[in-house]
Amino acid sequence: MNFCETAYRSVIDRIEAARHIAERTDAVTLLAVSKTKPAAALRALAQCGQHAFGENYVQEALGKQRELADAAIEWHLIGPLQSNKCREVATHFDWLQSLDRTKLIEPLSRFRPAGRAALNVLAQVNIDDEDSKSGCAPDELAALADAIAAAPNLRLRGLMAIPAPAPDPGRRREAFRRMRALFETLRATHAGVDTLSMGMSDDFALAIAEGATMVRVGTALFGARSRDS
Repeated sequence: MNFCETAYRSVIDRIEAARHIAERTDAVTLLAVSKTKPAAALRALAQCGQHAFGENYVQEALGKQRELADAAIEWHLIGPLQSNKCREVATHFDWLQSLDRTKLIEPLSRFRPAGRAALNVLAQVNIDDEDSKSGCAPDELAALADAIAAAPNLRLRGLMAIPAPAPDPGRRREAFRRMRALFETLRATHAGVDTLSMGMSDDFALAIAEGATMVRVGTALFGARSRDS
């Protein structure tokens, strides 16, 4: 096997091992985080069987989408969304994982093309109250979720978070645990909520143990980004 196949199989095996240890019977989806990676790298991973790819920057993603128009790829925006990019996201993406304020909801719904399925949306939560992170505060989540669910061309699917990169795994696990509690509350009030996106290359096993249904992995699949990326 080449590096791509070896890395992909290793990550899948690690996800399955984490599910087994956590005694999970539900599926955990792998989202390949492909920011700064060339379209050829995404194509190679798609040929290994990977379906969902997450991009941080709209313009970079649109270029890759043009190059990979013939590939069966599900496109997720996982980076912060600026209001002037709502049309592009509504038109060209399948998922938005980083919705964190209500003012973006109306244009996203308005620009979603007729005939396309509703845009799948995750509300991003700033679970550790970091100044440098996007995301709504936990006490703002209920109102944001209600507004997403009410939009005609959006589909509320769940929550996303990027906990603080604490060196102590226990602190990150606690953040994942708090996200799981928010997720369960949301599921109790909104039908169709089924996705809790949390955990990255260095901590996705912890996230799976605490209930993640989707993990976002870049480095373990593609290798470390170059210093100037």
